[in-house]
Amino acid sequence: MNLNAPAFSRFTHDGLSLAYFDEGDPSAPAVLLIHGFASSAMVNWVHPGWLKTLADAGYRVIALDNRGHGQSDKPHEAEVYHPENMASDAAALLDHLGIAQAHVMGYSMGARISAFMALDFPTRIRSLVFGGLGIGMCDGVGDWDPIADALLAPSLDVVSHERGRMFRAFAEQTGSDRLALAACISTSRDLVTREELGRLTVPTLIGVGTKDDIAGSAQELAALMPNARAVDIPNRDHMLAVGDRVFKAAVLDFYRELDQP
Repeated sequence: MNLNAPAFSRFTHDGLSLAYFDEGDPSAPAVLLIHGFASSAMVNWVHPGWLKTLADAGYRVIALDNRGHGQSDKPHEAEVYHPENMASDAAALLDHLGIAQAHVMGYSMGARISAFMALDFPTRIRSLVFGGLGIGMCDGVGDWDPIADALLAPSLDVVSHERGRMFRAFAEQTGSDRLALAACISTSRDLVTREELGRLTVPTLIGVGTKDDIAGSAQELAALMPNARAVDIPNRDHMLAVGDRVFKAAVLDFYRELDQP
């Protein structure tokens, strides 16, 4: 097992070929990781050390490249990127691997996908971790049209919108398909209602950086759910919170509570 460069495999769902890795003890409790917008399983979970952290703690670690991202197929049609579509990909991966139930952790867009997965496939979820997304899951996270415009611009040099520049630069850094990402961002922001969040009874941990100006309050989101708690990730913004050691320690403590004999 190479925790720096895991072996990717592929499966087919909804007419798309999707990439994933599956590392660790096959008999151990499974953690399914769902990455954020413009990221990938490698960028979101391997490079920040999550694969090593979870594998060293004794977990089976599974992560997929969402449609439109990483090594997975990248359609340019916006209608295929609704969160329920991507949630069904994640559930189909569990089916493909013969896993009845998993801890599910998502970051940013991945947190939204995780919430839709819990609503649509409730028996498959052992617990939820929402990283990088708080009450914005219900209320929205601002105007993202300038980000789509930035992704479609002829070059980064002509992009003046600050958040647009951040995501365009990130997309270029990760070698992403900008047309697929622009399609994704137009439909992947479907909101989860407060009533729907209230129906999610599985244990949930919500972690947001204290300098994150995108996610919204973790505490407000946790208050809507019957079995959720929030953790502040100190002095981290949206991009840097994902690999923070405070966040990792909180997740490991959360899992230990749930998985202790």
